[in-house]
Amino acid sequence: MSISTDILNRRVTRFVLWSPQPQNTVPQLVIGSLRNGNPPTVAGIRQVPLAAVSGAAGLFEVDAANCGLEDGAVYHYWFEVDDSRSDLHPPARVIVTDPFASCVDWRVVPPGAADNTQPASVIRYAGQGELADCDPAGESAVFEAPDTPDKLSPNNQLVIYELPTAWTLSRSLNEPERAVATFLDAAALVDERIGGANFADLSLLDAGKAYLADLGVNALELLPPTDSFFKREWGYDTSHYLSPDCDLGYPEGNLSPTANQDLARLVDACHQKGIRFFIDAVVAFAKEEPYNHIDAPDFCIDRPEADPNDPDALTSGRADGSRTLRNGFGSTLWRYAKPVTTYDPVSGHPQSIFPARQLMLTYLTRWMRDFRVDGIRMDSVENVANWDFVQAFKDLGRTLWRQRWTDAGLDPAVGADARFLVVGEELTRPPGLLRQSRLDGLWNNDFQDRIRAAILGESTGGDNFEWTVRKAIDCRLGGVFTDGAQAVNYVTSHDVEGFRHERLFTMLHSMPDEQIEKRIKLAFVCLMTAVGIPMFLAGEEFADQHDFFDQNGNVNQRAGKQVDPVNFGRLTAAPSTDKQGNPDGYYALMRRRVHAYVKTLIQLRTTAPALAVNDTDFIWTDFGPGKRVIVWRRGGATVPVPVIVLANFSDFASAPGTDYVIPTWPGPAPAGKKWIEVTQRRDVGPASVGREPIFAWEAKVYTYADV
Repeated sequence: MSISTDILNRRVTRFVLWSPQPQNTVPQLVIGSLRNGNPPTVAGIRQVPLAAVSGAAGLFEVDAANCGLEDGAVYHYWFEVDDSRSDLHPPARVIVTDPFASCVDWRVVPPGAADNTQPASVIRYAGQGELADCDPAGESAVFEAPDTPDKLSPNNQLVIYELPTAWTLSRSLNEPERAVATFLDAAALVDERIGGANFADLSLLDAGKAYLADLGVNALELLPPTDSFFKREWGYDTSHYLSPDCDLGYPEGNLSPTANQDLARLVDACHQKGIRFFIDAVVAFAKEEPYNHIDAPDFCIDRPEADPNDPDALTSGRADGSRTLRNGFGSTLWRYAKPVTTYDPVSGHPQSIFPARQLMLTYLTRWMRDFRVDGIRMDSVENVANWDFVQAFKDLGRTLWRQRWTDAGLDPAVGADARFLVVGEELTRPPGLLRQSRLDGLWNNDFQDRIRAAILGESTGGDNFEWTVRKAIDCRLGGVFTDGAQAVNYVTSHDVEGFRHERLFTMLHSMPDEQIEKRIKLAFVCLMTAVGIPMFLAGEEFADQHDFFDQNGNVNQRAGKQVDPVNFGRLTAAPSTDKQGNPDGYYALMRRRVHAYVKTLIQLRTTAPALAVNDTDFIWTDFGPGKRVIVWRRGGATVPVPVIVLANFSDFASAPGTDYVIPTWPGPAPAGKKWIEVTQRRDVGPASVGREPIFAWEAKVYTYADV
């Protein structure tokens, strides 16, 4: 890939430190070799001075060829710099991770340090003066298959599977255990040749099975895969942006982390099954990132409340125009509005730049270039608080994507733009983010609010029930979106904290068992047939539930939100009639029915042309006594095969032996076609077209099939 950044190019032959903050003392490279042990240590540590680069203010480097390195050897290293947070004069020195390291190793403590907040950077000396990215034992990112981005699904046909990497597994009845699901565990969901790693005893991951490929989703969004400070929860505390997470690349039993190798294997497996790979990018804040010490004044803002007039203190404008203080949620916020004249790591020229922006653009370049990323979700856009940067991030992503097409021998003008997406999480959904082309799309949390209300028989958002459903099914009616590819719809996301945000099963658990199943299925019909890109949290496809709660039975930040996202073991639990003693077994058959139902809907969503266009007509509504029946047709005159949904959001059911008639039904199927009902996989006889029995809290989905 020809598009790169200057600092990444320099790192091929040099150890490079960029510090816009002046250094009182010459920075040092601190380098040695890993010595295995319990714990491992770094032996033979040497300090090599870095020299200021003439004409590049703030840049320090030393040629790898001048560091006395052995050809083919792997090295662990840090930089020793002035601590920008020190109150001493001259400032105290601190050892930090290379902020542009492609691999970090949390197993070793920096020399002289009391803790391990700055793990070792890892690099291999390839010889001939060149350095190569690698894992601690020398492994590297390798793709087995050639890159064929044109074989991946376009945005308007996506179904996104949102996968966390903190999983639970009930190893004994009612005793769920939490563990880190590694890149290899995720790969085992896709590639039948790979067995589970940390979850090797999970039958879903057995060799010969490819769960996600069989489910039919065509996009995997991995919760932040960048290296994280905390022992792996969700990863929303990024520490090292250019490194894949060390924990996710360190399966139990491994002698050393293999994060680069394993992440490439996961992405490769996805692409071989036609599944796009999305990353969740946390660019508003970070935890113990090296610039927090190298140059905190230019990169970080600690207390926005200290000066509300600081250009980095307030969030960007919400949909209602209001602004509040930014929130780092316990991490350190990045500055995106403070210009500094220094070396630019992107262009290589000294100029006035916003340092954190250039760091993030370099991070994006590394991931797009080396890991074949097909889409990006930007976390907490409101707290990023800078639409200019958001647009620059999106624009660079698209530029790198088009370059990838060129590198694959493809014409970017033919299909490239439709197969890449940068979507943001800004829950007030300011229309300007889309109208000004700052982002390609937004998370549509309005869909979650409306469908959750609808499956409980309620209205929301100041609308009556009919318009609660209409605005959910056609996102364009809300005034924010103009195209379905701009809206990522979901009924459940990883944000499971708060009123009606928890897993569907948990929200509905007080209902009779048959109602839980009915309403989860109804929610999925709405999700898969609405205008927009459907996404769901891993586990919802089989009605997973929460295991961890606070003392009041709530899912929150401290009890369940980041530690209990998915328990795949529930899908394969042995059936039981003991509801109290073995609830997983009691609900096992119901969960398998839900899974089969969702799988059928996914297959329809990813293949039906009618669901890939915006055209939506509400052809029938019935709000007679006790009734809440709404029928919508997807696909307009240009789509020869429509999809029609009859959704009953009420206790009404047609009397035994009678039909419910839809007088506005479009008519019989054309020659050579027949009407079918998709969810039950059955033909609809000519006499039953537009008139069939309906049942309470049920949806029917109709389309044509060949005779």
